[in-house]
Amino acid sequence: MLLAVATFPLAVQHWWERNTNKLCISLLLGSPVLLYYLQRNPGSLWETGIEFTSFIILLASLYVVAGGILITGNLRATPQANTGFLAAGALLASFIGTTGASLLLIRSLVQTNRERLYKVHTLIFFIFLVSNIGGCLTPLGDPPLFIGYLEGVPFTWAFRLLPEWFTASATLLIVYFIWDTVMYSREPIAAVERDKLMVKPLRMAGTHNFLLLLAIIAAVAFLGSPVREAVMIFSAVLSLRLTPAELRRANKFTYYPIIEVAVIFFGIFLTMIPVLGILQARAVELGIREPWHFFWATGILSSFLDNTPTYLVFLNLARGLSLANEVAGVSDAVLRAVSLGAVFMGANTYIGNAPNFMIRSVAEENNIRMPSFVGYMFYSSMILIPMFVGLTVLFF
Repeated sequence: MLLAVATFPLAVQHWWERNTNKLCISLLLGSPVLLYYLQRNPGSLWETGIEFTSFIILLASLYVVAGGILITGNLRATPQANTGFLAAGALLASFIGTTGASLLLIRSLVQTNRERLYKVHTLIFFIFLVSNIGGCLTPLGDPPLFIGYLEGVPFTWAFRLLPEWFTASATLLIVYFIWDTVMYSREPIAAVERDKLMVKPLRMAGTHNFLLLLAIIAAVAFLGSPVREAVMIFSAVLSLRLTPAELRRANKFTYYPIIEVAVIFFGIFLTMIPVLGILQARAVELGIREPWHFFWATGILSSFLDNTPTYLVFLNLARGLSLANEVAGVSDAVLRAVSLGAVFMGANTYIGNAPNFMIRSVAEENNIRMPSFVGYMFYSSMILIPMFVGLTVLFF
């Protein structure tokens, strides 16, 4: 499944653009697992189905509601303005979720940079910061932390990750500012002048959707299934009813990105069932005991699997090893390592976290040619992996 996601956009680009073809691949590759588990362990299929349904309802409701908020206007696409976008998103992500923050800001960032020639790096750093690393300060920021909250981690515990959040965010913002300054100096003079002429003050419409966004966040924080999902669906339907259609058209809102995420992650959720089963059965044999072991093991697997079940596997592994009982049955250091690995390293690939794919899809809908799966990993390997090594030395 991972190989298909990585190679098909290069080998059969136009064929892969159709979501129905992506669904066919997901069904083809997921069917052996589906048939096997129907016979041997239908309970695992049922649990995965519930998790996938909840996962898609959350993403789709946030996508629909955030798509009803239109931010018009056009700032100058300077390194200072772009860095400000990324910093605001990294802060918002912990409180309205990485998906909510990403979808709220991405279209304005794209509009601001429309006149610039060099802008792909801006979208990549947006995925790093807003769609992933920014969401580590509350259980609302990223699904793994919410699972931790349900498993007994206090709601306010994630604020202890502030030093790691600040270090990672500040490092990436500094690197981005330097990079964008260099790229801005290479922009054609005509593009810079055109950008100056297009400046308009920012305006916001569809602000009633912020209340619906808060309703979804409250449902995630305080309600259980299936009431939680019912509130999310109701909020999305209400947004569609109350938001004028012309506002969504101005936002260039389509369902293509969320459908793409749904059909691809359908295949990933199915094919990862045996992988997670093997981990649960044999993880003790991996020799993972130190906090830095947990950081990298959780992170590497979260880069290619859904980070929520990966987080749960290593949280339970730590509990089984009886290393300490400081927070939710594990040591504080190990819980920090598992949490940061799951949240931070979801940025390593397009499939590490669902917003990554949505940002790529929104960008390409706006005629921004994003890197391939492998091309994106070149950026993450060059920028993120050295930073994660530094965080390991500094904190673990």
